[in-house]
Amino acid sequence: MVLIIIILFGLIWGSFLNVIIYRLPRNISIVKPASFCPSCKHKIPFYYNIPLISFIILKGKCKYCGNKISFMYPLVELLTPISIILLYFKYSFTTFFLFSFIFTSALIVLAFIDYYHQILPNEITIPGSLLFLGYSFLNPYIDFTNSLLGMAFGGGILFLIYWIYLRIKKIEGLGLGDVKMMIMVGSFLGWLKTLFTLLIGTFAAASVGIFLIIFKGKDLKYSLPFGTFLSPSAFIALMWGSEIIKTYLNLFKKN
Repeated sequence: MVLIIIILFGLIWGSFLNVIIYRLPRNISIVKPASFCPSCKHKIPFYYNIPLISFIILKGKCKYCGNKISFMYPLVELLTPISIILLYFKYSFTTFFLFSFIFTSALIVLAFIDYYHQILPNEITIPGSLLFLGYSFLNPYIDFTNSLLGMAFGGGILFLIYWIYLRIKKIEGLGLGDVKMMIMVGSFLGWLKTLFTLLIGTFAAASVGIFLIIFKGKDLKYSLPFGTFLSPSAFIALMWGSEIIKTYLNLFKKN
């Protein structure tokens, strides 16, 4: 019964996250107008706005104009309840679960906005950083000092890369939005998991970049949405970071 409630809530919450993802970069209120088709702007009635189910029934097309509905919508609506279920099994219904849920929601929004627009809105990263820094006084896994160190590590490392690239190339190789995002990540995860996030996020982005250069003809100037890689990396760090880091360090102890 608990899982059913989580799934239903997750689908509804995922639908709301879709609203934020679409409207925030376009400076449209997330409250009004009511849901509408991005192509024809026709108002979507509630019976065509059921999370995931409507997409399947309508076969991925708008009922009124016939244009394809972005696959982003069902993907977000599916990822959200899956993420919440994983958080529930890991942390149960605790205060940390609640803040992890908020953190994960922010990661989902940032990942998709960065993918489509290559921006990481301050409206998400700055309030998130302050919220999680304040929560560090109650956080059972990190304290206030660790939270500050996480912010310094996350933001500081990326800002240093940003500054060096700007001085050498005279152009931005990394956006300040990525810096602010990692400040938020650091405020919640602490310095070690933040470093872990940066490592696997960078590895994933580099792997995709190499693939695009070799097989898709892209060059070194091709810009990748780094936040789209950092978001799942931060979730992995939240869920399994401690275990992965401990296992890795134990390899050296054995040797």
